[in-house]
Formats: sequence, C-alpha cells, structure tokens
Amino acid sequence: MLAMDYEKILEDYRTIWNNRRLQSDQSPEEILREAIKRDLKDENSHPRARRTLMEKYYLATKRILETSLTSESKILLIQLHVKLVEAIKDEEGK
Repeated sequence: MLAMDYEKILEDYRTIWNNRRLQSDQSPEEILREAIKRDLKDENSHPRARRTLMEKYYLATKRILETSLTSESKILLIQLHVKLVEAIKDEEGK
C-alpha cells in the first residue's frame, strides 16, 4: 500500500470536487476523511434524491479514474474510498 500524504491527496480531491466546502481547523487527513464520508453517505443531496452507498462509491471511483491526476494519486484516493466504505458499512452493521 502506498503511503498517504494527506495534504497532497486533499489538494487532489479539491481539484476533482471543486464545489465542496473543505475549510476546517482539522488536520488534512480529518478534512479529507469527513468530506469523502459525506459524499459516500450522499449527505450533500436532498434525502429523497440520495443514492445508495455502493452507487456513490461507483460514481466517485469513476470520477477519480476519469481525472488527469497521476496514477498514484488515483490509487490513493480509491484506497481511501474503499476504507471509508468499509467503515461506513461497519457503522451501519451491514
């Protein structure tokens, strides 16, 4: 597994999701994890328009793969998404 440079990965994430509010007093790792969790849980959408966790994961992965980021950045972002999907599923008991 590649080592995470959370500041760089957060900057890469910002280039993909440029409309996300990512200002905080937290560390880059915490900001990034919270932003990805909100996206995966579809918390930025109206409750009736929300998609499932796996749909959001698929769309995020597709969006990452279609960017011009380096392969290493893409892998790191996808790895982080996988970890967070698993954590969300554990939280929800699924």
